[in-house]
Amino acid sequence: MVDAREIERLRWRSRRGLLELDLLFERFWKTAATQLKDDEHANLVRLLAMPDNDVLDMVMGRTPCPDPGIESVIRRLQAA
Repeated sequence: MVDAREIERLRWRSRRGLLELDLLFERFWKTAATQLKDDEHANLVRLLAMPDNDVLDMVMGRTPCPDPGIESVIRRLQAA
């Protein structure tokens, strides 16, 4: 499991320039904060390094996700 300090750092990094993504991540963090595993942590870090529009397009299903690991985080965002 990822420690609380790292969770807060990721939560801060998930604040995006697009309102739609901010809303998605806000719902994601309500459920994911206590359930984030190490492999999901690494995938989330990679996702957060991507441009906002690319992330939104993947979450909305407009473009396919090029990375299977990131795809699991995308599915969690969609389910949130």
